[in-house]
Amino acid sequence: MNVQRSRAAVPEAAWFKSSYSTGNGGECVEVAEAPEAVLIRDSKVRSGPILTVAPDAWAGLVRLAADQTI
Repeated sequence: MNVQRSRAAVPEAAWFKSSYSTGNGGECVEVAEAPEAVLIRDSKVRSGPILTVAPDAWAGLVRLAADQTI
């Protein structure tokens, strides 16, 4: 896992939000795929730090979240 501040590697169009995001300023993250990594940032602070994780780690988190009942 790594935190970076460089924006040059990922164009704005590459970022996407969860389909559960309401667009009303709720708590949400944005995700972008990059070569050999998945990038994660706070949708409310797009100029803030970017968390970089391995694709396998991201897939594990998504699987875990999908198995949870809200």
